[in-house]
Amino acid sequence: MFALVEAAGWPIWFLIVASVIAVALIAERLMTLRSKKIAPAELFNEVVQELKQRGVSDAMLSRLEAESPLGRIFAAGLKNIKNPSTVMKESVEEAGRAAAHELGRFLTTLGTIASISPLLGLFGTMVGMIEIFGVQNTAENAPAALAHGISIALYNTAFGLMVAIPSMIFYRHFRAKVDGLTIEMEQQAIKLIEILHGARRG
Repeated sequence: MFALVEAAGWPIWFLIVASVIAVALIAERLMTLRSKKIAPAELFNEVVQELKQRGVSDAMLSRLEAESPLGRIFAAGLKNIKNPSTVMKESVEEAGRAAAHELGRFLTTLGTIASISPLLGLFGTMVGMIEIFGVQNTAENAPAALAHGISIALYNTAFGLMVAIPSMIFYRHFRAKVDGLTIEMEQQAIKLIEILHGARRG
């Protein structure tokens, strides 16, 4: 590994740092953006049953807010249960936007890494090309210096793409997952509001 880094030259360190950050962000988002953790499938029915049996209580709201993002959206709507459905929907939409922002945390950084990694690879390539052209002015150790310049150019280009491609794939995957979870949570919250106001049956 060290020999590869040495062959790629000092520009590779920017890509190594970017790759470490990307792997950490991908692992963190894989652990965080799980459907059962964000929007538990059984939560809607549990809330409806509890409302029918005991109604809204401070303990229930506190538990929902601490349980999951979907729980926080439910709690935002239930806090306004005595208000018209339009007010409840507005509070749900506001909580949904906050939840979406939270779920999208770090995705901008991951997208940035995916975008700049090829540019960092190109930068390393240019450094290698400069070394290659610099060899033309010196006859001493020309083959070794030429080989070193070529290795810097090729390794940096390849490593830049190796970092960028998986980063972009995961960025798009996480972005779509956040959008899907946000829509699902808002739909469930609106369904709950409509049940509470008699607009539909559970």
